[in-house]
Amino acid sequence: MANARRTRPLSRSIAGRVAIVTGAASGMGRATALLLASEGAKVAVTDLDLTACQAVAAEAGPNVKAFALDVADGEAIKRVVSEIAAHFGGIDILINNAGVSSFAPLDAEDEYEAIWHRALAVMLTAHQRMVRAALPHLRQSDAARIVNIASTEGLGATPGDTPYVAAKTGVTGLTRGLAVDLGKDGITVNCICPGPIRTGMTDKVPEEDKAVFAKRRTALRRYGEPEEVAHVTLSLVLPAASYITGAVIPVDGGLMARNA
Repeated sequence: MANARRTRPLSRSIAGRVAIVTGAASGMGRATALLLASEGAKVAVTDLDLTACQAVAAEAGPNVKAFALDVADGEAIKRVVSEIAAHFGGIDILINNAGVSSFAPLDAEDEYEAIWHRALAVMLTAHQRMVRAALPHLRQSDAARIVNIASTEGLGATPGDTPYVAAKTGVTGLTRGLAVDLGKDGITVNCICPGPIRTGMTDKVPEEDKAVFAKRRTALRRYGEPEEVAHVTLSLVLPAASYITGAVIPVDGGLMARNA
């Protein structure tokens, strides 16, 4: 017993940490921003809709500030990330959450091309741009964390959804690549793949169709809530989550586990 190793204490507090959440005006982004703020983090909520972001900031408290940001605009990313770092004095946490619905039939000619380019710009290219813009600040943090929000569409596919599937599959690969590249800096990079979640994207699905799908496809037989995804995100950004990186984690009610 004399040689027993003492337990090393690891912090589970993000109080005072600076976090950026993209696509924070609604859904999983909003839930994540509110949760991080409730845990004491200073949060930059970003979205195309500044008014909606300001409402989230007002709800979250004084340590939260809204920033208008189109993540498809590379120059805007550089500018806004710089503004956030200057306002809060650094960056510790980056949550790449912004997304768009991207259903498109393959034979839709010009419509398909436009949807394809928008999907990749918002949900893949923007992720690496956000990381690269924040990187000088993340390298100054003693517990830098990046979480990319993908989808179970990055682990499988739904018919008519190839732009979204391609973008989200790209996010899982980007996550692994970034984890390998940034591991030497002590920066962890992980990916969450939500399944059927109640967000703005799924609001248009009738409740009876949601119920049928959930009972047929998920182990828990229900849709998830944005807060349930947000809590997994919180777990990954804790200082104590220092030895998990490159992980792709489904938060899907058992959708990917269920065969029948």
